[in-house]
Amino acid sequence: MRPPEKQASHRKHLIAVGVLSALVAATTIFTPSGDVAANREDRNDIELTLEADILKPIVVGSVPAPQPSAEAEATPEPEPVLAAAPAQPEWHEETVRRGDNLSLIFKRAGFNSSDVHQVVNEAPEGKALSRIYPGQTIAFLTAEDGGLQAVRHVISPLESVTYQRGAAGYETAREIRQTDIQETWVSAEITSSLFMAGQDAGLSSGLIIELANIFGGVIDFVQDPRKGDTFHVIYEEVLLDGEKYQDGAILAASFTNRGKTYNAFRFEDRDGHVAYYNEDGVSMRKAFLLAPVDFTRISSNFNPRRLHPIYKTTRPHRGTDYAAPTGTPVYAAGDGKVIKSGFTRANGNYLFLQHGDRYVTRYLHLHQRKVKQGQRVTQGQVIGSVGSTGAATGPHLHYEFLIDGQHRDPRKVHRELPKAKTLAAAELPAFRSAIADSSQQLAGLQEDRRLAMRSNDRSASPAP
Repeated sequence: MRPPEKQASHRKHLIAVGVLSALVAATTIFTPSGDVAANREDRNDIELTLEADILKPIVVGSVPAPQPSAEAEATPEPEPVLAAAPAQPEWHEETVRRGDNLSLIFKRAGFNSSDVHQVVNEAPEGKALSRIYPGQTIAFLTAEDGGLQAVRHVISPLESVTYQRGAAGYETAREIRQTDIQETWVSAEITSSLFMAGQDAGLSSGLIIELANIFGGVIDFVQDPRKGDTFHVIYEEVLLDGEKYQDGAILAASFTNRGKTYNAFRFEDRDGHVAYYNEDGVSMRKAFLLAPVDFTRISSNFNPRRLHPIYKTTRPHRGTDYAAPTGTPVYAAGDGKVIKSGFTRANGNYLFLQHGDRYVTRYLHLHQRKVKQGQRVTQGQVIGSVGSTGAATGPHLHYEFLIDGQHRDPRKVHRELPKAKTLAAAELPAFRSAIADSSQQLAGLQEDRRLAMRSNDRSASPAP
């Protein structure tokens, strides 16, 4: 038997449950069947309300209120707002044009002659700004007040000078950019000419001419090169920001002409003199070049009884004629001094060089003369260019060689000339050590070439 108070409570609970059931049944009967979702929501609301009110007195203990989650409590920190970087001042650039001076350039940039005067006269080394050349860049930086803040003279990709206005006047800062050196090599076979083969291999015109100069004492590049001749060149490239900026020095080279191979190695002796020598330390530089022009053809040889093409008389032809396009460089055949430089009706523009006591070389029909009388010249120096001045039927160089005042055949005289110099015995150990790597590289390139030729010969041979 329950105590009277518990019996009363139990009866109240049963009555509440009965009332709730009746209400649910009535709602189900009288609500249209189509709105099922609404019926469920209403019923749930009624059940929850009744249970909350009726059952509350009999719940034992207490249910803790739900705690907010950690995610709800965490308030995201606002991201810091970065201050905008101050705008960098912009330089305005002007390219130096032909005929420009500083006043014109400053005026184009919006400044006046007073600005020119201040920079040139107040800045240390400011007068150097006056030495400008077409193609260079002058950049200007404008101050907040509209005045001139700085001038930058870009002399070359490697060098620039900035003149900056400060509290005490203009200051000068020079910047020299650093370059890198990269060693590389090429191999090529002559199919038409040395010049074309070099270009096809990727050599610049300057390097091809340098190659011809190195071997100019042992190979006549007008007559000697033949189809099938090969050459290998190991040289340096100067890099700026990872890109080629200019050619470097030729470190070593070989030239195989008519089956005979000549090797040349660059070496700086103890006196700082740089020259090229063969593997035995014999200088590649002979007393005279075999030809004073490159990549041309001989149009007329030395002939004591030649019929002159203009005067139509038999008269001796005391030199060699090298046919070449107008403007082709003409080189000094050897070290010497310009003893005559002028123009005559027969010779056109001409130059005479004296080499020591016994030797004289003559250069006629020049388009231009690039040296003056009395000037000293070195072997391989450009002294003029091929032309057709004077009694000439077309552009060519007439070249003469005299020994003790007597004309000699320029193409045969070398047999009588002094032998090439050899390194001193004391220099040879350093020379052999210096060329060891290049010598090994050249030998490898030559062997690769021989293997390639053998492979081509085998593939070309008919099958048995």
